[in-house]
Amino acid sequence: MSTSESKPDPIHDDREPDLEDEEEDDEDDDEEEEEQLPPRDPTRMQNLMRRMQNGETVSLRVHDVIIKGNTKTKDSLIEAELEPLKSATSMKELLDAARDVNFKLQALDAFDSVNITLDAGPMELPGTANVIVNVVETASPLSGQLGAYTKAEARSSTFEASLKYKNLFGYGDMWDGAFAYGCDHSAELSAGVYLPRFKRFVTPVTARAFLQSQDWEKFSSYKERSLGISLGLFSTKYHDVSYSLAWRTLTDPSQMSSRSIRRQLGHGLLSSLKYTFKFDQRNSSLRPTKGYAFASTTQIGGLAPDSNSLRFLRQEIDLRYVLPLGFYRAALNFGISGGVIFPWGTGYMNKPAPLTERFFLGGNISPISTLCGPTSLWGFKTRGLGPTEPRRQVNNENVDSSEVDFLGGDLAATAFVDLSFDLPFKFLREKGIHGHVFACAGNVAKLTQNEYRNFSSRTFLESCRTSVGAGVVLPTSLFRMEVNYCKILNKAEHDKGKTGFWFTFSAPS
Repeated sequence: MSTSESKPDPIHDDREPDLEDEEEDDEDDDEEEEEQLPPRDPTRMQNLMRRMQNGETVSLRVHDVIIKGNTKTKDSLIEAELEPLKSATSMKELLDAARDVNFKLQALDAFDSVNITLDAGPMELPGTANVIVNVVETASPLSGQLGAYTKAEARSSTFEASLKYKNLFGYGDMWDGAFAYGCDHSAELSAGVYLPRFKRFVTPVTARAFLQSQDWEKFSSYKERSLGISLGLFSTKYHDVSYSLAWRTLTDPSQMSSRSIRRQLGHGLLSSLKYTFKFDQRNSSLRPTKGYAFASTTQIGGLAPDSNSLRFLRQEIDLRYVLPLGFYRAALNFGISGGVIFPWGTGYMNKPAPLTERFFLGGNISPISTLCGPTSLWGFKTRGLGPTEPRRQVNNENVDSSEVDFLGGDLAATAFVDLSFDLPFKFLREKGIHGHVFACAGNVAKLTQNEYRNFSSRTFLESCRTSVGAGVVLPTSLFRMEVNYCKILNKAEHDKGKTGFWFTFSAPS
């Protein structure tokens, strides 16, 4: 009995210290939590909000920023976007900064939701606030897309497929692969990555590798193949700097190209730096009814010590102005675009500009939505006007000996005026479908190989191709579609322009 009675005592003695230790540990944890979470008074933030609503300037600074919910995304990526919060000095500035930060975090495309909460700071630090950023990372990082589209440079519809993976390494990085194939046998295979922040770069950085094939046999008797990479070095709201490195090969499978085209065949290395400044204050790029826009693109090629390097200087400008008329949402759109290209290097005065970098006008695109230099002219086919040269003559009855190659130009200019207005049907107005009437003019000319000596501005203006027309516009969230009737007023002998109905498709540039 004595043994049996003596057993419970040590057991009891052992258990009691354990319970006391657990209670002490719980108390320590509670004390740590109390240290991490400073005491708050929920009425303080309400009082601050009430004072601000009454028009009073409420001085406030951020005491702490707490990030929650990110398991994969790096803290450094989120913290980089939170700097405006830390610099706020008043309640109004803090609310505005929180709104901007929320938008920037959503733009990273790495989160399904972003919630920013403002809470009162520690009681011993009046005039402070804590900011709690709660994010929910995307549940489906992998996405794909299939579709048929018409791009600005395309001459027919293209089938496109793409696959994207978001936030693979937690830096907001987006990886994608894409494939496109056109009914005109053009094809492109590419893969790239987008980084919203890269080391000390404060703007997004992009990199892309591509293999591209273009078939220009119908217009200029050559095929183009390019293999290379492009890097987006600097990008802000108004400025963009990019670098391209590509190995290009021009071939003539038909063996019928003109002499000027044959001289451009073979291999070439494109190593170019491009700077774009774009300022667009229009209320819409698909149907602008007020505002203005300006774009300037400067490109220099030949940044490689190679004999095959394409050396050129290229400049483009675009100017748009929209005048609202005040009835039926009517607006007058005015637009002017211009561009010039010159080779540089030893003997540049006697050299032609690279064929692939020259200006070609025409195509099934609308100048309303695009800001990409002088490219479009209503009523003319792709590469349907400008300097031409007869193709090689062959003794073949099945070949039209009157065919010519369009060579493009070193100087190009286009202008248009467009009047848009609502149609008198409520259903159409609700869908955004509206009418427009327009007039446009444009021309291209050769300046290289001493041709500038023969250039006359008067002759250039008198030989401008012109057209007028009217149509119906069907804007969508992705592109602008027009069904137009165009009448050609002036064209040259070999121009490919016609009076009749045209369909145009344009995505905002």
